[in-house]
Amino acid sequence: MRSVATRSNVAALLLTALPYPVHGADLLRDQRSSSVAAESVSDSSPITKISGRTSVIDGRTLWFPTGRHKVRLASIDSCELPQWAYDPRRHGESAIPKPVPCGPLAKAWLKRKVGSAQVTCIVRSRDADGALLGHCSVRGRDLALEMLRVGWARVNSPAPAEYLTWQNYAVSARHGMWATYVLDMPEWRRKAVDRTPTRRPIADFNLLAERESEISPPFEDARKRPKRTDR
Repeated sequence: MRSVATRSNVAALLLTALPYPVHGADLLRDQRSSSVAAESVSDSSPITKISGRTSVIDGRTLWFPTGRHKVRLASIDSCELPQWAYDPRRHGESAIPKPVPCGPLAKAWLKRKVGSAQVTCIVRSRDADGALLGHCSVRGRDLALEMLRVGWARVNSPAPAEYLTWQNYAVSARHGMWATYVLDMPEWRRKAVDRTPTRRPIADFNLLAERESEISPPFEDARKRPKRTDR
């Protein structure tokens, strides 16, 4: 899909984009308050249950201090912390897209869902970087599904049919990143050289200008998106 942003907008944004603060992971200060109801996870263990308090690393990754487990939510993907998106709507008289810190916003929504409650993850495999992949829930609610529902994650196949249903809902309602112009995450990871918290929005705008793929929907009706009722 193609954005309606023009080349003149591109040139203008190259001169005016300003950075937002991007913060690292917020680790639990009192790790003694966490508990993990599982033995150490081994490569030979097909299914492992991990339960306890967590800190949120980014929009799809949790850290269990006791046991030192990093668990990534299975079947979804989200913006990396230093990644930027752009709001394609006009703001006032300006036609210049506004930078949107999609990585920190995804993290903030996951933190909101987790809070200080106990998280339970059913781990079945590991990611390419060694992180555990699991289906995690808090207060009986699937965290991956919640991130899809508010639009700050996308489905990463294979995924349950219910995940696709909620992603389609978020796309239709222009929730979260679906209201922005954003580069697909795997392409961002391949091309982003600077992944520090000080990464400036202009870096991602340059990547978008030479994109191979994108996940943004068309924006002719961006101003007409329905009012959110899930806050």
